[in-house]
Amino acid sequence: MRVVSLVPSATELLCTAGGEDLLVGRSHECDWPATIMNRPILTAPRINASAPADIDSEVSTAREDGQSLYELDVELLSSLQPDVIITQDLCGVCSIDLDSVREVARTLPGDPQILSLNPRCMEDVFDDLLRIGKVCAIEEHSRESLAALRERWWNAQDFVNAYLDGPQVAVIEWTDPLYVAGHWTPDIVVAAGGEHAINGSGEVSRRISPEDLLEHLPERVVICPCGRTLEEAAQDAAQLQKESWWSLLPAVQDNQVMLVDGNAMFSRPGTRLVDAMEWMTSWLQDRPDLRPRNFPAVRLDAAD
Repeated sequence: MRVVSLVPSATELLCTAGGEDLLVGRSHECDWPATIMNRPILTAPRINASAPADIDSEVSTAREDGQSLYELDVELLSSLQPDVIITQDLCGVCSIDLDSVREVARTLPGDPQILSLNPRCMEDVFDDLLRIGKVCAIEEHSRESLAALRERWWNAQDFVNAYLDGPQVAVIEWTDPLYVAGHWTPDIVVAAGGEHAINGSGEVSRRISPEDLLEHLPERVVICPCGRTLEEAAQDAAQLQKESWWSLLPAVQDNQVMLVDGNAMFSRPGTRLVDAMEWMTSWLQDRPDLRPRNFPAVRLDAAD
């Protein structure tokens, strides 16, 4: 079995399911686990901006013009002779779109099977682990891996008092313009004992105004911009701190704002979402012993 993954989360799930040795090609964003970094890279981004507002502008323009945000090396893909190509149909911003992959696959020898992932919530993410296991003929290992992930999830939930109302949490997925996280992220917040009333499980991440955020009076805020590192999250948060409305948030006033490497821990619907849930539980329940080792999160210092 020869597998190509064009989605970082799929690469993580494939390796968790015991299929790392099957991986023969990856996207430019597939960077975990580190042991797959020697696989050929098949995609490249067409977006060159670095600031959040500029990235948003370039993405919007490209989508309005019907242009793909990524380039695919068709010649290299053909030379790899994949039996399975894993892609996604969830977000055209996060990785190459399904239609583009299908169009290319029709030109490849061997008629490779295309597995498209479209998780909307945590249960979908867990199901995708099994779907990858089935398609790649590693079902037994994928079931064992899923059982281990569920056990960690449930063990963390043991520290949550279901009879107490948790704090209102807002997970900010983009800072300029403001976007609040959806999909699987509300599941993580609720499982950890918080409330995420600003957006629900399975709902798409959505653009909000500062007034929307203030209306929900979040007692905890997580800034984890999609696809950006912890250092970039800190830069983005520094711009938020300059806004006049920022200091009105209860979470800011109580020094309860955290920066997280969103690229690694929240953006990708893969294995490390369980790490994110364990970390969220450790924070909301004041149980530092539950925090995963080396989890990339820091408290946002108050603005000068």
